[in-house]
Amino acid sequence: MNNYKLVAMIPARLGSRRIVKKNIRYMLDKPLIQYPIDFALNSNRFESIWINTESKELGEACKRFGINFHERPAELANDKATNRDFVYEFLKNHDCDYVIMINPTSPTLRQETVNGFIDFVQEHDYDTVMSVISNQTEAIFKGEKINFDGSDKIPNDELEPIEEIVWAMTAWKKDTFIRLQESGQCPVFGGKLGTYPIPKDESADLDNEEDWRIAEGVLLARSTEDTREKKYMDL
Repeated sequence: MNNYKLVAMIPARLGSRRIVKKNIRYMLDKPLIQYPIDFALNSNRFESIWINTESKELGEACKRFGINFHERPAELANDKATNRDFVYEFLKNHDCDYVIMINPTSPTLRQETVNGFIDFVQEHDYDTVMSVISNQTEAIFKGEKINFDGSDKIPNDELEPIEEIVWAMTAWKKDTFIRLQESGQCPVFGGKLGTYPIPKDESADLDNEEDWRIAEGVLLARSTEDTREKKYMDL
C-alpha cells in the first residue's frame, strides 16, 4: 500500500436552493453536514479534514466537531461554481498528494464503504477515483446497444456491467488536477481514471425533497433491520 498524504474536503454551500439550507437540516438525529464529518473522522485515514464553505457561521460551527474551515471565495459561492472551480482553489492552498471529497448529499454511505474507498486510493496510482454504481442490465445510449447485441435475452448476471458515476466520494491527485486545470483541460475526469463500486442503497444524491425522503427511508430501514424479526410464508 502507498503512503499518500490524504486530506478530506467536504463541500457545503449554505445557500442551496432546491433543498433550502440542506446542510444544516436534520436528517434523523443529526444535521446533514455531520454525516460526512463523522465518516472522515471515523476513518482515521486523513492528515486533515476540511469543510469547504462560503459561510463563516457554518465553518466555525463545524470546527466544534474537530475539523478545519476552508473559507470558499465569494465568487465560488454561487450556483454556477462547479467542483472543477472550488477543488482547484482548495488544492492551490493545501499540501497533499490527494484530496478526497466526501459529499454531504450522500448520507446513506456506510463507514466500511468510505474506508474501502480510501484504501483503494492508497493501493493504486490513479489520478482520479470515482464512486460508481455497477449495474448488470441492458443499456442503450442514443439508440445504440452498449453491453448486449440483442441476438438473444441472456441473464442479467452474465451481462458486462455498466458503471454510473455517483458523487458520493471522489479522489483527485493534486498535481494532475492542477496541471490539467491550468492547461485548459477538464481535470474532473482527468488522467488515469479508476472507479470504485458502492452499493445502490449508499448512492443517495440529495437534489430535491423526494431524494431526501428516499435517503431518510433508507436510514430508517437500516436502524430497524437488526431488531426486526424476519417472517416468511410457509410453502
